Amino acid sequence: MREKPNKTTVFGLLLVVVMLAFTLPSVKNVFQSTWTIKDFQTQKLDWKGCYETYKCAVLKVPMDYDHIDKNIFHILVLKHEALNSKQRLGSIVVNPGGPGGSGTDYAYAAESIVSSAINQKFDIVGFDPRGVASSDPLRCLNDKQTDAYLAEDGKADTPQQEADSLKSSKFFAQACAKAAGVRLGHYSTLESAKDMELLRMALGEKKLNFLGKSYGTFLGTLYASLYPNSVGRFVLDGAVDPNVSIRDQNLAQAKGFDLALGDFLKSTKGITRDQILSLINRAETKPLSSASNRKVTPALIVIGIASSLYDNTEGWPLLQKALRQAMDTGNGQLLLELSDQYTNRDKNGHYSDNQNDIALVVSCLDWNESRSLAQMKLDRAIFAKAAPVFGPFLTFSGLSCHYWSAPPVVPPVLLRDLKTPPILVIGVTGDPATPYDWAVALHKDFPASVFLTFVGEGHTGHNRGSVCIDGAVDRYFLTGQAPAHSLRCVA
Repeated sequence: MREKPNKTTVFGLLLVVVMLAFTLPSVKNVFQSTWTIKDFQTQKLDWKGCYETYKCAVLKVPMDYDHIDKNIFHILVLKHEALNSKQRLGSIVVNPGGPGGSGTDYAYAAESIVSSAINQKFDIVGFDPRGVASSDPLRCLNDKQTDAYLAEDGKADTPQQEADSLKSSKFFAQACAKAAGVRLGHYSTLESAKDMELLRMALGEKKLNFLGKSYGTFLGTLYASLYPNSVGRFVLDGAVDPNVSIRDQNLAQAKGFDLALGDFLKSTKGITRDQILSLINRAETKPLSSASNRKVTPALIVIGIASSLYDNTEGWPLLQKALRQAMDTGNGQLLLELSDQYTNRDKNGHYSDNQNDIALVVSCLDWNESRSLAQMKLDRAIFAKAAPVFGPFLTFSGLSCHYWSAPPVVPPVLLRDLKTPPILVIGVTGDPATPYDWAVALHKDFPASVFLTFVGEGHTGHNRGSVCIDGAVDRYFLTGQAPAHSLRCVA
């Protein structure tokens, strides 16, 4: 999941992918006549050429599966067709995570996210989940409001900061309620999993083949729990433990990012954790400068640091330069650029997608945040001790959910002992965003799964240069044969 670094879902679980600008055909948000569930299940995708060699279509799904009426979502679907049509084996639906990551952007990058052998024989299909990117996107805040929201100090460790956090969290919830209207309670991943079953039917696939990264593994897990007989070849990489509370998720992620930061510091001379903490603390009263005169606040510093920890190959060298610049000169320009890249903000101050909004919307619906504000305050010391850099910024994650006017849409039972054909679960020992223990837990939740361990740093293990991991994934998709036993692959 690239969890978003903001005050509520501070670190997301989504991969960085190429962003596209796509406008849906001119459609109305309300049907002229009501469809039945059978109509949704038997619809045909009207594929049209898009982006030169790709195909795009719109899938219609009901807003509310329990009470189907005239309200629907229009789901954008993008397909990269198999390069060898004569040897085509079917489709693989892909999702990069998030919550709120664009599946169409991910499928657009088909030639770089899966091997040539996979591209030869499979259509790579991505869809933007309801409310995401080009699928009737929900935006709660405008660009200036998003700037302020992301820059605000999320630690809330003084009475004034606490009051500010409460105010902004309530404002965000109210803004989303106004923007979403009757749809507010219908952006959950559980509902997106139901949408994915309609997509399988529309694609004409007897079984769903799926590659889910990060928070996409949660989407895949929910799908498997709902439609075990429709599970085909599933790869869940950078796994989310579906049975961990949101409080424990945030704590585990804080630890994961601090651990990854520690590994970075071991490889870097002249920078210590204490220096980083001092930099963050100084920025509370005197934000770092930048070329655009934007104030680089503690929250933006932490977002910038987090963004670089996803990839040790390219991210770590950038982080070293950014921290060196900030510590030596008080200039936070490079940290700000890392933060903006992470939140998809361009140089003109425009956010190219709605992930900063929808990530929190989905999280409030996917997880039941039952802690009171007083309980969150009690957790402050626990989080800070366990993860000195990232813990304080995750203590009050989910605060906006307290003001949500729609209940969570969560599975009625624990997601354990899921009966499916053999699937692959991948975990990275040094993953900052989805801790390795989560992958271990998800492997246990699927008794027929095979576990692949990537010994190394960074987020997710597939397609990162490991012949061991990538070879196992390719053989599985191409032949249907999972490894005979779990594998431990060294980077």
